[in-house]
Amino acid sequence: MKGIILSGGHGTRLRPLTHTGPKQLIPIANKPVIYYAIDDLRQAGITDIGIILGTNMPNKIKDALGDGSELGVNITYIMQGEPKGLAHAAKTAQDFVGDESFVMYLGDNILKSGIQEFVEGFDDSDFSARILLQAVEDPRQFGVAEVNEKEEVIRLVEKPEHPKSNLALVGIYLFKENIFCAIDKIKPSWRDELEITDAIQQLIDDDLNVDSFIVEGWWKDTGKPEDVLDANQLILETLKTDIKGKIEDNVKIKGRVQIGENTVIKEGSVIKGPCIIGENCEIKGYVGPYTSIGDNTQLIESEIDSSIVIGNSVIQSDKRITESLLGLNSKIVTDKDTYPKGRSLVMGENSVIKL
Repeated sequence: MKGIILSGGHGTRLRPLTHTGPKQLIPIANKPVIYYAIDDLRQAGITDIGIILGTNMPNKIKDALGDGSELGVNITYIMQGEPKGLAHAAKTAQDFVGDESFVMYLGDNILKSGIQEFVEGFDDSDFSARILLQAVEDPRQFGVAEVNEKEEVIRLVEKPEHPKSNLALVGIYLFKENIFCAIDKIKPSWRDELEITDAIQQLIDDDLNVDSFIVEGWWKDTGKPEDVLDANQLILETLKTDIKGKIEDNVKIKGRVQIGENTVIKEGSVIKGPCIIGENCEIKGYVGPYTSIGDNTQLIESEIDSSIVIGNSVIQSDKRITESLLGLNSKIVTDKDTYPKGRSLVMGENSVIKL
C-alpha cells in the first residue's frame, strides 16, 4: 500500500501566513502539520509516499521534507499545479500509485487516533474505497455521507445546503485503483473542481462497495487560524515534560512543559503548561498554557498564552498576547499604553507591530 499527501491549495483562510509558505508547514506544537500525516502513514506501515505539490511555494515543502529518509519514509514529489479539486489531485498520482491500493491524506489534517486500525484489512477486502467519518455540528461545511446499518456508504454529497446526516468526511481516504476510472467519469462541480465525493459516489453508482469508519476522538482540519490554535491545544494536552534548557533562580514552572536546548528561562519568569518552548530562546516573563514558542525567540518582560509563535521572533510588550498566531520573524513592541491589556493577533512572516 502506498500513501499520498496533498499539500497544494492556496491557504486563503490562513493569510497572511500563507503569503510566504504553504499552510502544511505551519507548526503545531513546534512541528509542521504535514509531519503528523507522515507519522500516521509510517506508523501504519506505509513508507512509500507521494507528496502532491501545488503552486504556493512547493520548493518549501521539498526543502522541509527532502527525500523523507530523516522521517523514516521514501518521498516522491508529484506536481499538481493549480488546485482543481481533490479528485484531480488523486488523478495526478495515478502513475505513482500504479495498481496498488493507497491512502490519500490531506496534509492539513490531524487525527488523534492515527490510521493504523482503518488501514488493516483493506487490501484483502472487497471494498473499492473506505472513508472516515465524524459527527459534526454543521455538516454543511463538509462532504456528507449517508450510511446504512452495516456502515456501508449509500450516498455522498459535497457541502449540501440541506444535509441528510451529520456525518462529515474526515480528510483521509483509502482507495483501490478503480478510483481512477471513477474520476475519469465525473465532471467538474459548480466550484469548477473535480470533487472526491463525486468520484466515490461514482464507485457506488457502478455497484462497487464503499465502507466507512466512525472516528472516535478528535480530528482537526487546520484550515483557519482558530483551527490551528485548537489543534495546538489538543496536541499539547498529550505533552510530556522534557526540560533541556537553563532555568535561572526564582522561576516557577507548573504543569507539563518542554524546553529546548540552549534556551534560557530568566529569573522571575513563570511557565505554565502544557506548553513547549524551542531551542535557543530567551524567556523573561510569563508563558501560559497551550502556547508553542518556536526556536530563536525572545520574550522580553512580556506575557503570552494560548498562542503559536513560529520562531525567530521578538515579543516585548506590556499587553498580554493571547490566542494569537505569529509568523516567522515577527516582532511585537510596545509604543504607548493606549490600549487595554490582552491582544489577539494573526501576523505574517517578517511583520512588525507596535502596540
